[in-house]
Amino acid sequence: MIHLSRREVVAGLMLAASTRSSSASDETPGITDKEVKIGETVPFSGPASAYGVVGRAHEAFLTMINERGGINGRMIKLICLDDAYSPPKTVEQTRKLVEQEEVAAIFGSLGTPTNLATRKYLNSKGVPSILLTAGATTFNDPAQYPWTMPWQPNYFDEGATYAKRIISDKPDAKIALMYANDDSGKDYATGFKAGLGDKIERLVAQATYDTSEPTVTSQLARLKSSDAAAFFFHATPKFGAQIIRGIYEMGWKPTTYVAQTASSVAGVLEPAGYEAAQGVISTAYLKDASDPQWAEDQEMKDWRAWMARYNTQGDLNDYLNIYAYAQAWCLVKILERAGRDLTRKSIMASAASVDFQVPMLLPGIKLETSKTDYRLIKTLRLMKFEGKRWVLLQE
Repeated sequence: MIHLSRREVVAGLMLAASTRSSSASDETPGITDKEVKIGETVPFSGPASAYGVVGRAHEAFLTMINERGGINGRMIKLICLDDAYSPPKTVEQTRKLVEQEEVAAIFGSLGTPTNLATRKYLNSKGVPSILLTAGATTFNDPAQYPWTMPWQPNYFDEGATYAKRIISDKPDAKIALMYANDDSGKDYATGFKAGLGDKIERLVAQATYDTSEPTVTSQLARLKSSDAAAFFFHATPKFGAQIIRGIYEMGWKPTTYVAQTASSVAGVLEPAGYEAAQGVISTAYLKDASDPQWAEDQEMKDWRAWMARYNTQGDLNDYLNIYAYAQAWCLVKILERAGRDLTRKSIMASAASVDFQVPMLLPGIKLETSKTDYRLIKTLRLMKFEGKRWVLLQE
């Protein structure tokens, strides 16, 4: 029999405790009894810097949550890094978040090409990458990428929605299409063409652009020469404003459908000029602050109060502030439902079993996910720009 001294017993217990603590930390990086670290990449600079609004709004929202006591007794520390909408930079910043900052999860990172650049890495590490600010159809692939989940409706479905409306309203019209030459733009285009169905021959002109181009004037001139009476385009805010202003100044007057990515009043339509934006059509799933029907709505009142107290630099007319607010509420509910015994696995399990509502969703819009379908939002409402605001169209 081996007899241990009291000092040896104590040392052994301390070593065992240290080993258990280290093991738990390895399994749940970024999570302590008092804090959860969440990472995010956003283009605060570069060609898509207008989307920086989303990151700033997330920071403001989680400040409110922390002042209210956090989630299940833990404060939420959001580390939001600029990636300039550059995939190589996104990879660099994401690795920093995971390997240096040791975040528990990635939330809301923005962009299709940027998120595609980090998807394999994050899945290989078992890091939840949830509620992405991206809608490419490829992000709904839980079989191959179980740790990646988007927030917004996918671009394929949205593109098909516009095409079906055009065919319904203008079955014999010539149609033109324009989109960014990247994965998100191609996804929109594929969905739009699928939505045209047997009316695909009505698509008489299409053009693409690269986000590195200074203008898209030549593309618009070619599209105008087709005499198309209906026009759908996908763009980031900078190019969205250019396109709307461009077709107005050219005197081209098609019924214009604009992807959600370029539907912000403050970020796109106001810079383009309200006179140029009259009658353009887009889709929505969130309430619009400029719509008088929500003036006395309690959710809208709560949002305005949050803007006034926590997001004072934010523009009340910028739809992205409502977008980010609803998105962040979804994160909070996912973390709440993941429970006190929080791990990366429990966060992802909660994200893959959503069946709840969050503030600012339009009536009839639901949030639902499952282990085999990561699409949170599967329905959309059409809206038309009139005066200085969007107006919902009848179903």
